[in-house]
Amino acid sequence: MKFYLAFILAIFCYLATSQSQYTSYYIGDTNNVSTPTDYRICLMGGATEDDNAMKWFLNGSGGGDIVVIRVSGTSGYNAYIYTTLGITVNSVETIVIPSISAANHPYVRRRLREAEAVFIAGGNQFDYLSYWKNTAVDSALNYLINIKKVPIGGTSAGMAVQGQCYYSAAVGSITSAVAMANPYNTQVTIGSNDFLHHKFLNRVITDTHYDNPDRRGRHSSFLARLLQDSAKAFFGIACDEYTAVCIDNNGIAKVFGGFPTQDDNAYFIQPNCVLPNTPENCLSNQSLTWNRSSQALKVYAVKGTSAGNGSFDLNNWQNANVSGGAWENWFVINGTFSVTPTASSISCISTGLEDHTIKEINMYPNPVKDILNFESLMDEVTVMGMYGKVEESRTNCDKINISQLIPGMYLIKLRFENSIIVKHFIKE
Repeated sequence: MKFYLAFILAIFCYLATSQSQYTSYYIGDTNNVSTPTDYRICLMGGATEDDNAMKWFLNGSGGGDIVVIRVSGTSGYNAYIYTTLGITVNSVETIVIPSISAANHPYVRRRLREAEAVFIAGGNQFDYLSYWKNTAVDSALNYLINIKKVPIGGTSAGMAVQGQCYYSAAVGSITSAVAMANPYNTQVTIGSNDFLHHKFLNRVITDTHYDNPDRRGRHSSFLARLLQDSAKAFFGIACDEYTAVCIDNNGIAKVFGGFPTQDDNAYFIQPNCVLPNTPENCLSNQSLTWNRSSQALKVYAVKGTSAGNGSFDLNNWQNANVSGGAWENWFVINGTFSVTPTASSISCISTGLEDHTIKEINMYPNPVKDILNFESLMDEVTVMGMYGKVEESRTNCDKINISQLIPGMYLIKLRFENSIIVKHFIKE
């Protein structure tokens, strides 16, 4: 019965004006519903989706309205999500958003904010960042993550943009060999803290398609750059193709895949906590050396199974609660990557490493006309234009009046209990 209902209600919508253009493919009930949701993150390494991971993702939507977003492509996800997986949802809509104007269209903004789950399809992450960052899509996704708290997922490029840091591929994809030969190569384009803000992906940079080709060397180079440039430890989450990392609302990551039939793996990567842990050589136009007695990076490798048996606790990487996997050491010497497949676990009882976790800071409403509220008392609040000009600043406050600002997109820097986070808001 559900299949026939889906067939009857499937709708194709197309809007084109002189200023904006998006494409919508719709299947299911056209009436918007509101269901209880459970915030969770589904990160997929690319190629075919893992059905068990997708079911886990959809179960967090409460059977509501699912929105798939992409820059190109058509309705391939609609029937798969609505019918094939056997999870009851009210509707599935794929919205193709190929421009900044489309990303700011009122319909796109409204449908995203009404969603009970959003999945970002594969494609080119630079397109996603170019067309969606600092738009209504950006604002809506962060509203869904931090306020409405719905499941957010993505595969391939849709996974690559989920971390606080990301590899943008702004000048094309870089190989491991090229990245390790020069970690400051112009192709090593890393962005940070200006797109999605997941609590459990703070100071995390993801990578995908890990087994095709081997991307461990380039991911290590990204982490070396981040540590070298900021003097702070950053962390990596990576997936082979056909593999998914599923993070629940308590920060526990489970790994789904086809092992033992297929060799599907996920990796949780961090700099060794034994100091000094910085790269021995990470300079422009020179080969990377990050050796540290062949233990530069401590990596927990987990086989993906149909039940998601392996797990990693993202609340505290340095004393991680893990299961179902094995520790490895990764290191780079003169631009050559190596791995020790059997290694001791990380031990960070007293290292001086800064704690990776931060407290979640929610603000509302967003978009806002006059008063922007914070759920906790902020030590300091600074409102900036998109080019960094300070527009307003206050200390020891739980709200700020921005009625004097002209409409548009703004950055806001929040300092709270020794944590600093930068978010966006839209002034209406």
